[in-house]
Amino acid sequence: MSIDVFINNRIGFINLNRPKALNSLSLDMIRVITQTLLLWKDDTGISCVIIQSANEKGFCAGGDIRFFYTTGQASPQQGSALLEDFFTEEYALNYLIHHYPKPYIAVMNGVVMGGGMGLAQGNAASCIRIVTERTRMAMPEVNIGIFPDVGGSYFLSHMPGKIGTYLGITGDTIGAADALYADLADVFIPSVELPALKEFLLSNTFDDIHAAIREFAVPFTAQIESVESTLLVERDTIDRHFSFTSVSDIMNSLEHDSSLFARNALALMRTRSPLMMCVTLEQIRRGASMTIADCLRMERSMIRHCFERGEAFEGIRAVVIDKDNTPKWMPASLDDVTPEMVSEFFAPAWPAYAHPLRDLD
Repeated sequence: MSIDVFINNRIGFINLNRPKALNSLSLDMIRVITQTLLLWKDDTGISCVIIQSANEKGFCAGGDIRFFYTTGQASPQQGSALLEDFFTEEYALNYLIHHYPKPYIAVMNGVVMGGGMGLAQGNAASCIRIVTERTRMAMPEVNIGIFPDVGGSYFLSHMPGKIGTYLGITGDTIGAADALYADLADVFIPSVELPALKEFLLSNTFDDIHAAIREFAVPFTAQIESVESTLLVERDTIDRHFSFTSVSDIMNSLEHDSSLFARNALALMRTRSPLMMCVTLEQIRRGASMTIADCLRMERSMIRHCFERGEAFEGIRAVVIDKDNTPKWMPASLDDVTPEMVSEFFAPAWPAYAHPLRDLD
């Protein structure tokens, strides 16, 4: 079973339990989580929800990209009803989490990437996001020819300064201190203390579970404050370079900066899909003035276009299937990416009345 669901002390637990795949989300897992949250939403016997990993290997490494590849390749048109269902139902789940009416606690211990971020980034009123020293967080979709979805348009665009643009375009991985600074997490608790946290929550009743968790985390504040946040240290550099309105200008700016941070950012960008970096920049720009529902609807059309074009299949092939890490991006050069190519991703894939996420709000 890929998910364990149980209730204890009026707390609903959703334990992701697919360790060999780092809890990568299958369609069945998305359906179990969705059905469980809907069942508990109005259940007076459930005071809050905790989503976590049943193992120490990671919280969730994202969507099951092997499934994307094999399912999409199964038809001559490189499309599948199951693939369509996956993204429609995943994004609907992201919306449900964002607006969940009960306290929703995400324990992001270990790897948290892509779809795993979508399971954790709820609204501030209901969601509390816990990180540990083992947290490794990223939205690395540009590395496989996709864009940062699962609401990335919304939460990346609402980060301080241009940090979201930096993380979305480079796909860089960050730890707990950076996650807290970027407002992708709320509290730090060492992984060795997670069993004690669980015992604390199961042994007491709380009027405000958010406040209780924050109080539990207070003794560990000095530990995380002693860890340098690269995003904090490099904030001015990030804002300076990633404020440009085109990926070409961003890379040109980085090329004239001899700092180690700039060189590393540039090196990452040179391995990413030129087209999808440009699409991601436009996506984050647009998302800044949109609701979470509109962001998810935009992303649902974008992901349809993404797989129709084939860039995602090539990225997944290179990184996961053949593992040669030499994707043949189309186009191969940033100079060959046209505004028309980018705008195609934002064209409606359905009439508004037929959009699969038309009923989100």
